[in-house]
Amino acid sequence: MTDRPVIVGRPWRRRMQARDPAERHRVASSLELFFDLCFVVAVGADAARLEHSLAEGHVLGGVVAFLVIFAAINWSWLNYAWFASAYDTDDTFFRLATMVVMAGALVLSAGVPRAFDHQDLRVLAAGYAIMRLGLESQRLRAAGGDPSHRTTMLRFVTGEGACAIFWLVIAFTAPKDWQPWLIVAGIVAELLVPPWAEAAGRTTWHPHHITERYGLLTIIVLGETVLSSTYAVRDALSGDASFHLYTIAAGGLITVFGMWWVYFSMSSAGLLTNLRKAIAWGYGHYVIYASGAAVGAGIAVNAAHVTHEAHISSTTAGLALTIPVFCYLLVVWWLLVRPHGADAPYAWGMPLIGVLAVASSWTGNAVALTGVLMALLILLSIWAHGTKGPQPSTS
Repeated sequence: MTDRPVIVGRPWRRRMQARDPAERHRVASSLELFFDLCFVVAVGADAARLEHSLAEGHVLGGVVAFLVIFAAINWSWLNYAWFASAYDTDDTFFRLATMVVMAGALVLSAGVPRAFDHQDLRVLAAGYAIMRLGLESQRLRAAGGDPSHRTTMLRFVTGEGACAIFWLVIAFTAPKDWQPWLIVAGIVAELLVPPWAEAAGRTTWHPHHITERYGLLTIIVLGETVLSSTYAVRDALSGDASFHLYTIAAGGLITVFGMWWVYFSMSSAGLLTNLRKAIAWGYGHYVIYASGAAVGAGIAVNAAHVTHEAHISSTTAGLALTIPVFCYLLVVWWLLVRPHGADAPYAWGMPLIGVLAVASSWTGNAVALTGVLMALLILLSIWAHGTKGPQPSTS
């Protein structure tokens, strides 16, 4: 007889204890990768509505709606990513609770068009509340299984639960004239919850795992940018393609390549040395993700402008791409590159390239020129790292 492998069932529930922040070989799980894909659906929906708003000339309203909705998407992902880094038990209950959060993300995605077009936040708030249910059930488990962090977890549950209720009240009962001010108040309250909760005892998130999680989401967001811009250029090419359109396709692709290149040019794990730095690093990625998604919308808008389907000037179309590129480069430089000091000799080039990209918006072919500038930035990075020796990756 041949020996058969012993099949061990997955436990329904383990005691939820804090994981070792120095755990070796800690990497993102398949569930976390699946989790990210559900969130990128919401990112894609938000970026698509931004593209349509910009193409129709509704610039200010479209940008504000995009940023507010993206804040809800990014905040939900951020909260769960940091919690899972400290308490992922990978038991059946944890997996099911994570899928509840994923389902909430998909409900939130379904509410994006209503929020954009009619300022109807009800579906958006319902999706957010579902995500909170999944997360807070796990925080309560951690409060019971890890007495040393019980106060921290209960503070999170109290603060995040109150914010979720506040969003439901805004969406379902608040007058529309009050909503902008209430949204600002809600965002401020959300931002204050983690510092308040962590002050009672820092959770044991894993620095290398966190930086890998953020890096993976960066890749997925940039992938969504490539996809959305490819669809836009494809639709434009279905007619009579011009040389200008080909330069947009090439310049947009090189721009996204450059965005990936600079983000992963240096390691970030060693930068998360205390809670203050970790919060600034984690919060700052909102700009990186939002601007990364907006670049795809900017490329699509420029393609629509060339084919006379966008009702905006060439300068406005150019700014739709170059402002997100500038924001991306500035924050990547500030959070990921600048702290390395002398070990990052090419760092000064990133803000400068961003400024030059914005200036190219008045030339009539901002996408192509931005692509050239990003190619120069890649070459500068290669030269700098070559003179300093090999650099570790971000993950």
